[in-house]
Amino acid sequence: VSQLESAMESLIKVFHTYSSKEGDKYKLSKAELKSLLQGELNDFLSASKDPMVVEKIMSDLDENQDGEVDFQEFVVLVAALTVACNEFFIESMKN
Repeated sequence: VSQLESAMESLIKVFHTYSSKEGDKYKLSKAELKSLLQGELNDFLSASKDPMVVEKIMSDLDENQDGEVDFQEFVVLVAALTVACNEFFIESMKN
């Protein structure tokens, strides 16, 4: 298995680990999203001083406004964070 395939598998497993805790097992509720962010992206979450960060992320991700985040909406978050991390990496390599 390549690194990229492994990363894709990890994304899928992480999503379903958290989404299966309550309600629709194929979507993240607000509580499940918060749990995922705290468990998997805690450094990102703690870097933000905004107490409403989870609510803002949920609002931004929930494109269809159903109060839940499906896998496609979740991948948008991961992609945006990955782009930001890459930009930071490139800038740090220049210095």
